[in-house]
Amino acid sequence: MTTQEHDASVYEQVQTSSEFQDLKRRFRRWTFPMTVAFLSWYLLYVVLSGFARGFMGVKLFGNVNVALVLGLLQFVSTFWIAWAYARHADRKLDPIADKLRHEVEEKTR
Repeated sequence: MTTQEHDASVYEQVQTSSEFQDLKRRFRRWTFPMTVAFLSWYLLYVVLSGFARGFMGVKLFGNVNVALVLGLLQFVSTFWIAWAYARHADRKLDPIADKLRHEVEEKTR
């Protein structure tokens, strides 16, 4: 068996392992709903900007209107999602991924 064949079989074994499947499931369970939520939030902003100009133009204080506040909240939500994902990955994904990586490194030596 050549090194490439050996490496491929190791990766195939890891891919079919229950730990790897759990890692994928945990990743998808967090990432897909968060992606849908963020894209919905962004689409709402775009739709409101295009079709609810009166609402978006309401001044809240001084020259600050609803559109500006919602636009700034887009940035806040983006940074919050990045922080939340990093925390989720650190707690739920990285320990499993590190274990799998060490197993693969041991088998491919």
